[in-house]
This record gives sequence, structure tokens and C-alpha cells, in this order.
Amino acid sequence: MAMQSGFIKKIRDIMRMDAGINGDAQRIEQMVWMLFLKVYDAKEDDWELNEDSYVSIIPEELRWRNWAKADLNGRAMTGDKLLDFINNILFPVLKGQDVKEGDKVIYEGIKVTSSTPVKKAIVKTTFEDANNYMKDGIYLRQVVDVIDEIEFDDVKESHAFGTVYEEILKELQSAGSSGEFYTPRAVTDFMAEKVEPKLGEKMADFACGTGGFITSWLVQLSKQVKATTDQKKVDDSIYGIEKKPFPYLLCVTNMLLHDIEVPNIYHMNSLRHNVLDYTEKDKFDVILMNPPYGGHEDKSIQGFFPDDLASSETADLFMSVIMYRLKKNGRAAVVLPDGFLFGTDNTKVAIKKKLISEFNLHTVIRLPHSVFAPYTSITTNLLFFDNTEPTKEIWFYRLDMPDGYKNFSKTKPMTLEHFALANEWWSNRKEITIDGFDKAKKYTVEDIVARNYNIDLCGYPHDEEEILPPKELIQQYQEKRASLNADIDRILTQITEILGIDLEEK
Repeated sequence: MAMQSGFIKKIRDIMRMDAGINGDAQRIEQMVWMLFLKVYDAKEDDWELNEDSYVSIIPEELRWRNWAKADLNGRAMTGDKLLDFINNILFPVLKGQDVKEGDKVIYEGIKVTSSTPVKKAIVKTTFEDANNYMKDGIYLRQVVDVIDEIEFDDVKESHAFGTVYEEILKELQSAGSSGEFYTPRAVTDFMAEKVEPKLGEKMADFACGTGGFITSWLVQLSKQVKATTDQKKVDDSIYGIEKKPFPYLLCVTNMLLHDIEVPNIYHMNSLRHNVLDYTEKDKFDVILMNPPYGGHEDKSIQGFFPDDLASSETADLFMSVIMYRLKKNGRAAVVLPDGFLFGTDNTKVAIKKKLISEFNLHTVIRLPHSVFAPYTSITTNLLFFDNTEPTKEIWFYRLDMPDGYKNFSKTKPMTLEHFALANEWWSNRKEITIDGFDKAKKYTVEDIVARNYNIDLCGYPHDEEEILPPKELIQQYQEKRASLNADIDRILTQITEILGIDLEEK
């Protein structure tokens, strides 16, 4: 633990003195591209040792081992010379641009083709949108030195650094909008455990952020490894897509730290593909994810979805992608906001109707507020379903705030122990009522259809509710208004049909 807190604190203290770093998000982004190069350099040591013909995609002088370390006389690049090297040589080359002196090319930008191995191609992909924010070469040298002190040869040290990296990812929660990339480890671990991974299965996360769900999946699957061939099945079991460059870089580094040498993590937009074009080879045994919510994609994205499923809300669109990409008999666990549960506008009803009529939505776990704070206070839920048969009944379970907690926070985060009661209930399901409020209850599909697919059930008593920040409050009111309007329209249609009234008659 000393290494963990000391490492981050040292770098933070140095970066605070640099005029180029503006806020937590930039500080973490600056730290991460350097960590990536350090981790990648350690991996290249292994590859060179085990592969006779291995040649780095990075030009020799630009590899971490040759510019970040001091020479035999203890001298190392620093000050303006280091700054010039980073900004005008290292970054352009890793981004694929040639570096010239007059007309002469002194360094060729790294080239990636369709035949470039993934473990080499990731260098260019991770640096395409990376930035060097530091403006003082002396402080930059100090940060490089701190990072270079980490040794990956020692298994204990390597494991300790995995913990350090996890801490960096947690810090994203309080780094402004970057927090959307991190789902608390307690949540990812619980969900990964409940989908019961099996060797040989392929899992996917179509908005994988920093790789939290993938990491939890790997931990669960690793328990089943008995032979070398089993380990290969673990390594080949993951698939991730991330649209934003910074979390993509974080995720690839995370996978390298977890000894996944060829991470199947792709930098693209999962929503920019016609869902009707997916074939069997595009489907997965397990899907684990926390889709972005509250955001809106541009109008063109909706053209990739059938008209009735073409929502403007990202979480809705991802739910459709999940349904179209889950194999027969496959299993899924997804984090979704309350708005998905109570929404009865046409699109949300169509998505839930498809989910319940074509898939087995067997469990909904309601999470208490502030699980994702401070990034968002919107209350979320865990939906567990499989592609076996239509839904017959759904169990709802409300996970209450632990005793002694008013809110979760950075210093008092949610932990796996907080799922203990939910774990007990999962294996021995029964209906529970506390103070007149349902904590756990089973509903039939007929109950759900009668409610026009409003599945906002076993919710929190009013004294559990929290005042949301203005933007989130407005967003929730808009969602509730759309649902109420949809309900009113539906009821008016039924009444006018019964009475034989044509409202459009003049």
C-alpha cells in the first residue's frame, strides 16, 4: 500500500508545479501515456526473450529504455532538450508522422497495415489522440524518473503496480467528465461472478472504458485455469470496443498489465453499424457492460437501428446492440439508469418488449444512490438476462444503503461486501417486505405487460431519494414527462376507441 499511495502522490506533487497541467483529468492523462510506454517496454523484454525474430515497431532510439533511462554515466535527457524530444520527435513518430530535418527524413513515423500484429499496432492507436501537457522539461524528467523506478520483473512488484493502476482509475471518478469511464470494482466483480464465466466462452463489452468489466471477467475465469492451454483460452476470451481515445489508452495499458499480450480492444464506435447486419460470428456468449447514459448520439446513428428501436438515448441504443449480439443461450449483465425502467415512451417500450418477448430477463437488482458518485447521482440498476426463452417472470431486489452510510464517496466507496445480502438472496430467492415497501418481489410477464412495460418496481422509499444536480434533475424530469405523455396518449386512445370518438374530426 505504501508504494501505491507514494507513487501517485509523488507524481501529483511534481505535476502541480508545472504550468502546463490544468486539473486532474490532464494530470491523469499525462501520467497514463508514460505508464503505457513503461509497461509496453517491459512487455517487449518478454517478447524479445521468447520470440527470436521480434522487432519493435518503435524506432530503437525512441524506445523507453533508450530515452527515459540515464546512460552509463548517470546522465539523462532533461529540460528543453527532453521537452523538444517528446513534442517534436517521440509524439509525431508514434502518431505515424515522419520527422524531417530540412528535406531529409530522420525518423519515419510508425506504419500500421492490416498485417501488423495487434500487439504492435496498439502503439499507434493509443498515441493517435494522446497529448503531452507538461511545459517544464525538468519536472517532466522528474515524473519520468518516478515511473521508471517501477520494476515489472518482480512478480510482487508487478502485482503491486496493478493495484496502483486501479487507484489511478478510481481517481477518474473525481476527474470531471472522465469519471464516466470507471465502474466501481465492486459492481463489475458482482456482475462477472453472477454470469458464471466458463473456459472457452467469449465475452464482450461494447463501451469498455478502462476495462473494468473485462478485468473482473478475467479474474473469475482465471480461477478455472489448470493447464497452459486453459490460460490461452482465458487470453482469447475478451473483446472490447471504446469510442473515446483516453479510456481506450487506459484499457490497453490495463490489459497489458493483466498479461493479455494481444488485447482485442478496438478504438471505434459500437453504435455505428447496422444492427441487422450482425451474423453469428459477431455474437458473444457473455456481454458485460455499463453503457454510457444521459448522452445523445448524432441523428445519423439512429439510421443503424430499426425504426421502432431508434432512440436518441445512448443507453437505449446499446441495449439494442446487446440484444442483436448475444448468442443463443448467451448471458448478459448490464448497468442501466432508472429512466430505462420507468420509461414508457414508444421507443423504450419497443426495446423492453423485445427484451422480454425474445430474452429471459430473470433478475433486476436496484442499486442505492451515489454508487457512481461523484460522476453521477442518477440511480442505476443491474439487469441480468439470457438468450434462452421469452421472459416468464422477473425477480426484483432492492440493495439498500449499508448501515452507517448516508452516501458512498471516494473515502467510503461501495465494496463487494455490500453485496453480501444480495448474494444470499440470489441463491435462495424469496419475497421480502420492509416497513410496507417491497424489497424483493417476483412479477409475472403478464404483470409487466399490464404496466405497459414500466418495470420501476421494488424502488426506494421516498426518504432514500437524493436531490440531484440541476442537469441530471432536468434530464430525469424530461424522461418522466415523456413517459407520462406516452401513458396519457395510450389511455386517451383506449377511451376514444371505447366511446367511438374520432378526435381528428373537426
